[in-house]
Amino acid sequence: MQTSLIMQVLGVAESAAIAAAAYNGRGDKHAADQAATEAMRQALNDIDFSGRVVIGEGERDEAPMLFIGEEVGRGGVDIDIAVDPLEGTNLCAYNRPNALATIAIAPKGSLLFAPDTYMLKVAAGPQSVGHVHIDAPPAQNVRAVADALGKPIPEVNVCILLRDRHRELIAAVRETGARIRLIDDGDVFGAIATAVPETGIDLYLGSGGAPEGVLAAAGLKAIGGAFMGRLAFDLDPHGVEKRERAEQTAAIDLDAPLTIDTLVSSDDAAFIACGVTDGEMLSGVSHVGGSTTTHSIIMSSADKTVRFVKTIRRGKTGTIRF
Repeated sequence: MQTSLIMQVLGVAESAAIAAAAYNGRGDKHAADQAATEAMRQALNDIDFSGRVVIGEGERDEAPMLFIGEEVGRGGVDIDIAVDPLEGTNLCAYNRPNALATIAIAPKGSLLFAPDTYMLKVAAGPQSVGHVHIDAPPAQNVRAVADALGKPIPEVNVCILLRDRHRELIAAVRETGARIRLIDDGDVFGAIATAVPETGIDLYLGSGGAPEGVLAAAGLKAIGGAFMGRLAFDLDPHGVEKRERAEQTAAIDLDAPLTIDTLVSSDDAAFIACGVTDGEMLSGVSHVGGSTTTHSIIMSSADKTVRFVKTIRRGKTGTIRF
C-alpha cells in the first residue's frame, strides 16, 4: 500500500473524527454518527482511487451512504474499504473514553464481505498467538493467555462488552479469578487494545458486530496480535435473512471458525483510527487557539509498523502549539 495513499486515508479518518467530535457530550448519537459518515464519504470521494466499501453502515437498503458495495473515489487503484465512521456512538454522545473514527484498506478482494450480523470473537496480543481459540471455553482462553504472558490468572485483564447476552460469559471469567473490564461500546478498541500494553487489556472475549471484527482483524494483523471469530446468526433477530444474504456474497463457510487471514487475506493492509474522545490509546479532538488537533494511529501490515500521528489544523488564524 503506497504511503501517499495511506496518508490520504488518514485524512479521511481525521475528517470523520472532527465532524463527530462536534457532538461530544451532546447526547445525540445519531447526529454524531451521521456527521462522521457524511464527512468520511466526502473525503473518500476526493481520493484518486477506486474504492469498494465491503464493511460499511449497512446494506444498501438500510444506509443512505457508505453502504456495503458502494463505490467511492475518483478512480485509480482498486481498493477494499472497511469503515466505521464513529466506533462508539454512545461513547461520543456521552463524552466517554475511546470513541474512534476507524477505517481499514487493502487490495481489492482482501477484506471479507462480512455480513452485518453478530460475530463471536476472541482477541489477544502477539504473545498469545496460537494459544487462544474461538471454540475454547472462556476459562481455557484465560489460562492460555496467563501462561503466554507469564502472569498469574488474577492479574489477567479480560475486556467484555457490557451486554445481557454476556452474563454467562462474565460469570465464567469471574470463576477463573481473572479481572474483567466491562465496556459500554466500542469493541474494535477492545480487541485491538489487547496488543497495546498501555491499555492494560490482555484478552477480549464476547460477541459484537461482524463488520467490527474485520476492522479489528486488520489492526491486529499489523500488530501481530491474535484474532478469531465465528459468525453468530442465532444472536440476531434477523439472522435467517442475513444468513441468506451472506450466502450470496461471502465466499466462505459461514459455520467455520474465521481466522485473521480469512478476514484479512492480504499482508498489504492498513488500519487507521483517529480519536474522537480521549482514551488510553488516542487522545480526542481538541480545539485550542483557533487550531484543531487530532491524534491518530496507523497500523500497516506491509511494513509491520505502527505510527502515532498528531495533526494540527491551524486554519486561517489558528496558532500551532507543540
